[in-house]
Amino acid sequence: MQLLSTAEGDIRRAAEAIKAGLLVAFPTETVYGLGADAFNTAALARVFAAKGRPRFDPLIIHIAALEVLDRLADLSALSPELREKTALLADRLWPGPLTLILPKRPAVPDLATSGLPTAAIRFPNHPAALALIRLSTGAVAAPSANLFGRLSPTRAEHVRDQLGEKVEFIIDGGRTVVGVESTVLDLSGGGIPRILRPGGVSREALEILIGEVAFPGPAGVSLAPFSSGQSGPLSPGQLKSHYAPRTPLSLHSPEAMAALPYTPGEIYLFFSPTTRDPWLAGQTRQGVTLPLGSVRVLSPCASTQEAAANLFDLLHELDHLNASRIRTEEAPLVELGPAINDRLFRAASK
Repeated sequence: MQLLSTAEGDIRRAAEAIKAGLLVAFPTETVYGLGADAFNTAALARVFAAKGRPRFDPLIIHIAALEVLDRLADLSALSPELREKTALLADRLWPGPLTLILPKRPAVPDLATSGLPTAAIRFPNHPAALALIRLSTGAVAAPSANLFGRLSPTRAEHVRDQLGEKVEFIIDGGRTVVGVESTVLDLSGGGIPRILRPGGVSREALEILIGEVAFPGPAGVSLAPFSSGQSGPLSPGQLKSHYAPRTPLSLHSPEAMAALPYTPGEIYLFFSPTTRDPWLAGQTRQGVTLPLGSVRVLSPCASTQEAAANLFDLLHELDHLNASRIRTEEAPLVELGPAINDRLFRAASK
């Protein structure tokens, strides 16, 4: 494994590696991805093997130019209304943290789509990612650059710690900005577009552009890993247990979190000071002395965007503290709150 910078020469070196069928971890605005040529089945197989990822879980294909979309997706298979919505989403929200599920072209390997007739496609918003994709093959399949089911990486060192020598190159672009994976929107079903995975684009932002969007499940989380009758998920991030730290994690409503007694050895992760401070005051009144660092917040400003950006980064940090359990509070169900709760729900289902 070699660590590279975002300098042009290093990006070119990484792009040549992808052309040669090697694996490159690279930053996006969401999390780090583990990239391989989307049309090279041997390279795609190495992605699944490096992550320990089951082959029924499809990959997201990243592009860096809209004209490449036609090589991957058969938009003629969509209704005129859905074609119009696809064009609008691509125009307004790409580049960005949005993945579209679309009917695929025959040229897309079945391994990339887990045998599905659809492909998951994203146009990321990160200069290093875009340069890498353009200089390599124009289409790079890239799930998150972590071991399957584990915490997603928001820094190059997270990739190194989990994948090590399983990847040839890691491009270090610093900490990612959005902090949670892309929103996955299914436009292939012929009806109302469906969010299969909440992420960096909120439901509100989608509905402003294209009208009603289906989003099943309490708190935006589908309790079923995927719909009955399917042999596997339509999208990454639909399995019930996912995004998990090694430390056991519990998810609580704000009311339940407020009523928790302090237990030595546990860590308490509140959404914001609004809920943390009354809890701390209650512990002080009971004469409880809390160890330094045992109480944290996701967002000092009570912002779901800030909380999402901090989520995986903070969970990586807490996972190294040898705590007996991490107790987390649900985020408010606005903006990126459902994406945060989705990750925490699946982490708690380990």
